[in-house]
Amino acid sequence: MYIFLIVMIGYLFGCVNGSQIIGKVKDINIKSNGMKNAGATNTTVLLGWRYGFVVAFIDVFKAILSLLLAAMLLQQYNVMLELQIVLLYANALFVIIGNNYPLQMGFNGGKGTATLFGVVLFVDGKFAVTGLFILLLFAAFTNYFVTGTFMLYMSFICYIAYSLGRGLAMITFLFLILFLLKHIENFRRIMNKEEVKITSLFRREAS
Repeated sequence: MYIFLIVMIGYLFGCVNGSQIIGKVKDINIKSNGMKNAGATNTTVLLGWRYGFVVAFIDVFKAILSLLLAAMLLQQYNVMLELQIVLLYANALFVIIGNNYPLQMGFNGGKGTATLFGVVLFVDGKFAVTGLFILLLFAAFTNYFVTGTFMLYMSFICYIAYSLGRGLAMITFLFLILFLLKHIENFRRIMNKEEVKITSLFRREAS
């Protein structure tokens, strides 16, 4: 029962989509415009940095709240520590799945970057700072946000493999698979020189 609850909590929290909330406030279907994605980056493209930040904030903290609730339930059920850790990573996985494939959006939601960062913040706040630095460094160097995000995923997998072992690293590798499935078009646009560059986002003003 508690395993089912942990998974469902993750998925349902993941289904809370920041861009969908902002879209209703601003009366715009963010997913159907711009880069056709229900995430913080596309919200920034369409509405500016202020609204993009709000979407990112929602998508980050839904992961943290889901993991906090899961941790409380696991302690209540007196689950042994080793299994608690595995199930928390399972919860995190389903938060990202819910974000990327939400029920209320026809299983076509965001791309999970902000949600992953929420997971990283929960796991280790110090590493989250390092991960954010890696993301920003590679994003600035390439002028594409997606390449920085890819390096964040890779660094997180390496960190988990080093600190917690290959078993949990395999779960975080599934995070990377979800990332790649959602970003195939981004990498394709980069190859065709059609991807939106970070420098172009700074020129957009909030509506």
